[in-house]
Amino acid sequence: MSEAESPERIAPDHDVTVEDVRQLMGASTPHFALQLSARIAKLIAPLPEDDPARILGEQEIRRLDELAVDGETRGVGAQDGQRALASLRD
Repeated sequence: MSEAESPERIAPDHDVTVEDVRQLMGASTPHFALQLSARIAKLIAPLPEDDPARILGEQEIRRLDELAVDGETRGVGAQDGQRALASLRD
């Protein structure tokens, strides 16, 4: 995954929407969280502070930054013989 953006999404006449932010949020994992955070930040940068897409984007950036550092736990935890995936803090 790169930080390159869809040509349609960065077209000068494209109005950034909440759905644009949600599309980027959908693929969030600890491994790609910082790249997604950067893409969302770039996407919402020109929007006014009260724009719904910017508000959602800022919330998502905070979540992604935390995800990148803390990692995530899915399911019921590690099973015998397995270890958890490392986060940036480990």
